[in-house]
Amino acid sequence: MKLVGRLEIKSYEKIKEFLSEEHVGRIASIDENGYPQIIPMNFAFVNDSIYMHSYTRGEKLDNISRNQKVGFEVDRELEFLPSYFSHPTDASQADTLYISVVIKGKAVFVEDDDEKALGLNGLMEKYQPEGNYIPIKNNDLVLDEVAVIKIIPESIKGKYKIGQHLRSDSRLILAKKILERNSPSSKQTLKIMGFEETPDGLKMVDEPVW
Repeated sequence: MKLVGRLEIKSYEKIKEFLSEEHVGRIASIDENGYPQIIPMNFAFVNDSIYMHSYTRGEKLDNISRNQKVGFEVDRELEFLPSYFSHPTDASQADTLYISVVIKGKAVFVEDDDEKALGLNGLMEKYQPEGNYIPIKNNDLVLDEVAVIKIIPESIKGKYKIGQHLRSDSRLILAKKILERNSPSSKQTLKIMGFEETPDGLKMVDEPVW
């Protein structure tokens, strides 16, 4: 239980920041046979709710029409930690550094044109931050051509594992191994962990507490 508590993201601002950065989330709804259906979706987190757009027909819309209770999940694998980081031969020592957010809530179809435009513009601002488009207005014909799904969260829980469960000396050893392995994500992972490369080697310049 102590480890689980240390992995929990307690900062709502950090959760919002993470959701604003990630491009793919997964909505889970229940199909007509009682099975969960999971679909990857683009999304925007606006005014404490998830907004997505969709075709006006489809299985997930049918599912939501029958049962508004849904799950929504977003995750990022930061770094796979090979087993040999901890033991020369024991495969069970393999691990992963990650960030994840899980939402449970109620999905509704947005009918109000002002709110539809709000959600769609939130998606545009997120995925096309460079602009070069005309913001959607509440009288645009496109509003009749798409469905906008809103998830109203009833619970939002986040977890992260960036080495905060380790002692400072063990964390530095791990950081050095990540740097030496030099995966495509290693530099960004070290930054998230709070490390910086200096002329004197890796130094922890920040103690991330989320």
